[in-house]
Amino acid sequence: MVLGDQLNNDSAGFDEFDAQQDAVWMAEVAEESTHVWSHKARIAVFLSAMRQFRDALRQRSVTVHYRELDETGHHGTFVGELTATASRLRPKKLIVVQPGEWRVEQSLQTVARGLGLELEIRTDRHFLSSREEFAAHVKGRKQLRMEFFYREMRRKHNVLMDGDQPVGGTWNFDADNRESFGKSGPGDVPQPLCFQPNRVTREVLDLVAKQFSQHPGSLAYFDWPLTPEQARAALRDFIERRLPNFGKYEDAMWSSGDGRFAQPYLFHSRLSAAMNLKLLDPREAISAAEEAYRKGLAPLASVEGFIRQILGWREFVRGIYWHFMPGYSELNALAAGEPLPNFYWTGNTNMNCLREVIGQTLQFGFAHHIQRLMVTGLFSLLLGVKPQAVHEWYLAMYVDAVEWVELPNTLGMSQHGDGGLMASKPYVASGKYIERMSNYCKGCRFDPAKSTGDDACPFTTLYWDFLLRHEKFLSRNQRMTMQLKNLARLDAPKREAIQQQATQCRSACSKPTPAVSNS
Repeated sequence: MVLGDQLNNDSAGFDEFDAQQDAVWMAEVAEESTHVWSHKARIAVFLSAMRQFRDALRQRSVTVHYRELDETGHHGTFVGELTATASRLRPKKLIVVQPGEWRVEQSLQTVARGLGLELEIRTDRHFLSSREEFAAHVKGRKQLRMEFFYREMRRKHNVLMDGDQPVGGTWNFDADNRESFGKSGPGDVPQPLCFQPNRVTREVLDLVAKQFSQHPGSLAYFDWPLTPEQARAALRDFIERRLPNFGKYEDAMWSSGDGRFAQPYLFHSRLSAAMNLKLLDPREAISAAEEAYRKGLAPLASVEGFIRQILGWREFVRGIYWHFMPGYSELNALAAGEPLPNFYWTGNTNMNCLREVIGQTLQFGFAHHIQRLMVTGLFSLLLGVKPQAVHEWYLAMYVDAVEWVELPNTLGMSQHGDGGLMASKPYVASGKYIERMSNYCKGCRFDPAKSTGDDACPFTTLYWDFLLRHEKFLSRNQRMTMQLKNLARLDAPKREAIQQQATQCRSACSKPTPAVSNS
């Protein structure tokens, strides 16, 4: 069994594969696109990559039992399709690599038990740390922090190391990687290599446009790498043309100001989707980045920042997911209960930063990590949206979203729903942060310096309201000391005015907006 995010030929699922007696099962199921209201581009990425992987297997004379989404008699569910195929073929055994979602793993076990078939779940070698190795890292620790896990991984895999010491004398160059573009903007950023849809992808795009016409997002800009060869070409393009400036500007945001989102990717790699579908081995990306540094083609801060995202965060969040599921998905440490504003699905808001980031997301199925963490994620956190609703939106809207990576990043890192298990503090800031790191505030009707009044920035109002609502909880966190000291300077009338304006903001956010565009 090959799942939609397991499209690697060196998968453990193919160990001892005998083309004379073994076969591959793959299925497209509508359930995977509707259990969250998935972006059209996300659906198309999975389906096209799956079909091209299927075709590559068949070219190697591998028998592939494949169900396309619109075939006659399709059950529409993962369990239904697997049950029907296994009942018909009666295999001796089912073999699968560890899935990327708890839900899918449980479904596999349910089907196998129901049919009385042996199910072998094999370790996913794509990752550099196994579930068991992460469990060993967790054992005996009172607190989990990515930084210490990352150092272990650097040592274990000898990445950016000089003997037993980190290259450059320090483990983390994050302090060097927080620059904005300033008033002049990013200049002429090299556009990433694009991949025009081939016949298979065009067929998928037509299918998605027809079958999922009411889903959010656009297919007009679809040009993602969907094969291993394309993924490697995209990696080379990033290393040569954007990695040198990646670190310096990885947190910066910029809008063209004309609604076209002319530079949605800036200096980012655009590789996460290919990596999460396993079209690209993370070891290749890490090795290519380190080689660029060793050859003097990219600065250490950029290379270390890129490698940390893969060897550190990516592996760490997967460890968190599998170690603490299924209970992790239900955590809500801040007791947040507001609904997700409907404008998250439409982009129809007068807050310019949210309109820009959500609009870009609807067009491309992409936003970089600071746009996710400090714009869409920050607003939902400050507003008090139930973290499970935020999680479903992120899982639905981004082409690189697979639950093992998306859930901890959203519920833990972004929404602090796990109470600090993953992140050492809530990532909260006023509108001034967005003003500093972008040009979104230029021309916006709201003033990020104001927390009350008709032109007060909702981010700034809700920031102070968040601190007021959670003051007792936050007082236990030493990293929030400075923010709480600033809060203490607010007199009673100011606090009351902020809370009243925050209430008005929540009321405004709960109002319905027009239906999502299907362009």
